[in-house]
Amino acid sequence: MRFVSWLLTNTVALAVAAWLIDGIRFTGPSSGRAELEEKIVPLLLVALILGIVTSFVKPVLKVLSIPFIVLTLGLFLLVINAAMLGLTSWVAEQLDIGFRVTGFWSAVGGAIVITLVTWVVDGIIDDDGDRR
Repeated sequence: MRFVSWLLTNTVALAVAAWLIDGIRFTGPSSGRAELEEKIVPLLLVALILGIVTSFVKPVLKVLSIPFIVLTLGLFLLVINAAMLGLTSWVAEQLDIGFRVTGFWSAVGGAIVITLVTWVVDGIIDDDGDRR
């Protein structure tokens, strides 16, 4: 159940980021039922890739960049999150999934949106059993 809620959270966050940020997009139709049918599988795959990248690469980057994180009072974490989104985009391109992040500022904006949406969705679907 935890994996499903984690995947759902990442999927919703990515969908909102792609909707709000011009530099983040999925290829395919841009409106209607065809858009949903065409983009749901790539969206789930990219959410899975983002979760894997965040789980394995992000901790290493955080440890290696502790001086920068301390020096910038934590703002460097935004750069790390943007890098994770960029790496996810690169992996998705290599796998021909149809997801693209164009530019550093799009990645930073997307990282902010994904972080905020993940926080909100986690608060909505959080199980009481996870708090104990």
